[in-house]
Amino acid sequence: MRAFVFPGQGAQTIGMGKALADAYPAAKEVFDEVDEALGEPLSKLIWEGEIEELTLTANAQPALMATSMAAMRALEAEGVSIDAASYVAGHSLGEYSALAASGALTVTDTARLLRTRGRAMQDAVPVGEGAMAAILGLDFATVQDVAAEAASEGICQAANDNDPAQVVVSGSRVAVERAVDIAKEKGAKRALLLPVSAPFHCALMAPAAAVMAEALSEVTINAPAVPVVANVVAEAVTEPAQIRALLVDQVTGSVRWRESVMWMAAQGVTEVYEIGAGKALSGMIKRIDRGIATQAVGSPDDVAAAVAALK
Repeated sequence: MRAFVFPGQGAQTIGMGKALADAYPAAKEVFDEVDEALGEPLSKLIWEGEIEELTLTANAQPALMATSMAAMRALEAEGVSIDAASYVAGHSLGEYSALAASGALTVTDTARLLRTRGRAMQDAVPVGEGAMAAILGLDFATVQDVAAEAASEGICQAANDNDPAQVVVSGSRVAVERAVDIAKEKGAKRALLLPVSAPFHCALMAPAAAVMAEALSEVTINAPAVPVVANVVAEAVTEPAQIRALLVDQVTGSVRWRESVMWMAAQGVTEVYEIGAGKALSGMIKRIDRGIATQAVGSPDDVAAAVAALK
């Protein structure tokens, strides 16, 4: 049994997706559609711009989705449809890519939603007041205890449960800095602040959740062609109303990636294809369950290898 998964923020690189667009007209059409949806040449920024500008949340989110969808369209051009997967899932913004790949959302609507989401998340907290930190070497329950103790200084939550040895906390800067110190005291191998522009997936994102509730109410969400394993519940969903509600909850809720992968493995998933930029999710999956084979699909060569394995 197979799953297709889609990367989140941090996977962006200048030039991503360019070889796919050059090799596959269907992949180029994705970037053209995203450019048109946003009313600006985002593809030019992705392929020729500065990494600092691409990394801005409002740019990185639609850019990563475009790259994932370009890879998906390349697979489709070679005869591999979304039906080759039993489940799809994505890490944070990658959940939107998963929904687009499964036909629940159009590429145009997804690009606009992610531009709105990126701006709303950036605007929710003044720059410098929030922070995120990666805690390495402590399990999720211990990091939850760390966050609860640090919350005496302000908002602090376990935001990303990435794999058995990597949990990210998010919240007000002073509380997150306190969490780093507490984690080290509790034996974390490393605990370090992340170079992010806002404290994602915590209660401080409530203003962004309200913006997304309104934006999502105005788009059509179809039943996905294959079930989507949602971040905040770590199990498959197919009902459009539930998908809409969970996308709102996702803004302030934890990304339960470790549990999502474990859930898919329990259903019988033994192969995972990471569709889009980078290999970060493949690394996490290997640390979660060594029995799952992973394959990245981000270049024409990757597409060829995936097609050979999937056909």
